[in-house]
Amino acid sequence: MAGTDSGGGAGAAADLRAFAACGVHGCLAVCAVTAQNSLGVSAVHGVPPELVAAQITAVVEDIGLDAAKTGMLGTGEVVAEVVRTCAAVGIGGDGPVPLVVDPVLASMHGHALATASAVESYRTMLLPLATVTTPNLDEVRLLVGVDVRDRAGQHEAAKALHGLGARHVLVKGGHLAGDTDVSVDVLYDGHTFTEFPGPRFDTDNTHGGGDSFAAAITAGLARGLSVPEAVGFGKRYVVEAVRHSFALGAGYGPVSALWATRRWWEEPAG
Repeated sequence: MAGTDSGGGAGAAADLRAFAACGVHGCLAVCAVTAQNSLGVSAVHGVPPELVAAQITAVVEDIGLDAAKTGMLGTGEVVAEVVRTCAAVGIGGDGPVPLVVDPVLASMHGHALATASAVESYRTMLLPLATVTTPNLDEVRLLVGVDVRDRAGQHEAAKALHGLGARHVLVKGGHLAGDTDVSVDVLYDGHTFTEFPGPRFDTDNTHGGGDSFAAAITAGLARGLSVPEAVGFGKRYVVEAVRHSFALGAGYGPVSALWATRRWWEEPAG
């Protein structure tokens, strides 16, 4: 359940690439369409809530789901319809299908990707359904007003988000200025903090990194992993995706799933 990125770096394109690279089949409910490239977002068009619901229902009724993820939802009306539909079909909350909520509220260029009503709906309606939520530091600030500057701030933010109803909270540290050589993500389950450190790379080509991380976590859950195991699985994926990121266009290039693909076209045919 996500928006599109016409530049192919983030959103549904990144999600589906990550799903395939992690060995699962991805289905898609488009919630918004954006016109964007490596320089930023120039236009956004929301999908009618009833069509979002119809996409989710069509997949569940025929194919079924082992895990689900939200990305860009855009408006409070769409968030409310996603919540209603997920609750009806057993996604998130106490249902059988775990739900990863990636609260995509703004692009990496600072362009708003959600209305004020959507932010409030995340707080009051969607986060209580989340098996795990995966905000970056800008999203933390928008959701709970915590300005994270260090590890203690990550812990504070995780507690605040857990208080909104998410069962597990992963506060990502990729934007933490104080960490120069390492990027530490902090997982909180209401009792225990678990840190997931990884190398920090000297690159600006990180477009789609958050989407890819959350999608890989979702893939891990679909494969039957526990939440901590799925976060570790996702961390392994996104570290390599950033390591193999590449320049594209005149702005921020994307993280890459290509490291996980076999170069079959270089092999003899037959």
